[in-house]
Amino acid sequence: MKKLTRKEMLFCLHYAQDRNGRIAAAKAGYASPLHSAVRLLRREEIRTAIAENTPTPLSTADEVLLGYRKLAFGSGADALRLLFSSEPSETDFDALDLFNIAEIKKPKDGALEIKFFDRLKALEHLQAVCGSQSDSAMPFLQALMQSVPQPVEEEKEEMHHCAF
Repeated sequence: MKKLTRKEMLFCLHYAQDRNGRIAAAKAGYASPLHSAVRLLRREEIRTAIAENTPTPLSTADEVLLGYRKLAFGSGADALRLLFSSEPSETDFDALDLFNIAEIKKPKDGALEIKFFDRLKALEHLQAVCGSQSDSAMPFLQALMQSVPQPVEEEKEEMHHCAF
């Protein structure tokens, strides 16, 4: 079997972590992430490296838990890149991780409106799932939830819609 390059190993590690080929390829530094992910996942040595870096197959419940963690703790940096890029190309979109964005609108006035998924709801779902399991992170999650001030009704709507 062919030895993997550093970039290919990074792809395998990122893919094993969140099971998203496009995002794994973007994080590994590939210029055309979607195309690269498809090409890489066809190779036997790549699939073997991914399997070696994934101790056990994830259950559907684990996949859901990963999704909630990504919503609750994921970065908004790529949304800001999108916001501040003048004319993003299709290649730029392939490299962006927009998992935590629920909706993007461009009204007639030309402004860009980005609506994010609710992080507090994601944290609540994590707490519900983790509360039924023995989890060493649970005290931290509970403290984090209690430290977030609850907005009044008018502020809740503003938090869900960010117009730029």
